[in-house]
Amino acid sequence: METFESLVRAEFAPKNTYLNTASTGLLPVRAVEAMRTAVASVAAGRPADMFADVEAARASFARLAGVPAARVAAGASVAVYSGLIAAALPAGAEVLTAEADFSSVVNPFHVRGDLKVRAVPLERLAESVRPGTALVAVSAAQSADGRVADLAAIREAARTHGARTYVDASQAAGWLPLTADAYDYVSSVAFKWLVCPRGVAFLVVPEDFGGLTALFAGWVAGEAPWDSCYGPVEELAHSARRFDESPSLFSYAGARHSLELLEQLGVERVRTHDLGLADRFRAGLRELGHEPVPAPGSPIVSVPGLGRLQPELSEAGVEVSDRAGNLRAAFHLYNTPADVDRLLDALRP
Repeated sequence: METFESLVRAEFAPKNTYLNTASTGLLPVRAVEAMRTAVASVAAGRPADMFADVEAARASFARLAGVPAARVAAGASVAVYSGLIAAALPAGAEVLTAEADFSSVVNPFHVRGDLKVRAVPLERLAESVRPGTALVAVSAAQSADGRVADLAAIREAARTHGARTYVDASQAAGWLPLTADAYDYVSSVAFKWLVCPRGVAFLVVPEDFGGLTALFAGWVAGEAPWDSCYGPVEELAHSARRFDESPSLFSYAGARHSLELLEQLGVERVRTHDLGLADRFRAGLRELGHEPVPAPGSPIVSVPGLGRLQPELSEAGVEVSDRAGNLRAAFHLYNTPADVDRLLDALRP
């Protein structure tokens, strides 16, 4: 009988102590093999049907997000989807964001030039929604330090004031159970906690598309894509597929299998595993006299002042990130208590 541990061991075999999922997740064996097969099929002149992989990945992400597949667009970039949402806002609309949130989430609203973008501390986001706020845009978990947004409070405040909500789940999807239906728009790249290849991203939209226009629609956004290759697309897809970008097919060939693995493992079990390791690291840090950035309920741990150690840790085979001077460690399904202890040992004076 397959267990969580046996499934993970069969799919991942890092050669180092890899604690950098918040930058890039490791690929499971099944995804690597699928990509190799897809590349070989093209080299042999008999390409596999990788568009079927896109649809399988879309359906899998939809199940993880708790929404119908018809509400999920498939693309490659959160910034593109943020730009799509920004383009739908009227001139002068107020967008409320968290201070120092990831640029792919917030920058498209700034470059419009005619929107009122207001940034407040993450912890004050819900209380800062006010009459006239058109959109609240926030990452579910902060890239820099792992702090988790109070999404329930933000959602209720937005509803009270008639604002839409846009959540970037790039640092949460894969370990934090998603209820995408609770928000107007949810985006996520898949190469981090969803352990997919780069070049895969998703956007969840409302059933009525939430006022979005398919500004970058190409042939794949047509209701009948192969009949939409020349001239204007006469009929856009009746589903969120109208917001698809032309897909990176090799990436999606692997992504469907990565997402399948996460469904097998179960996000709740992944979350329990990840948070257990992060809490072990936080406790060890305090024993060493270091206080991490408060981020309860997050598998991302940020330690002020230790980012400078990243190069020597990497040389020692321990992969972490340096973010604004902070050491950032991220604990995911392929990590073990031994990984935590190796990092703690490396930090001992």
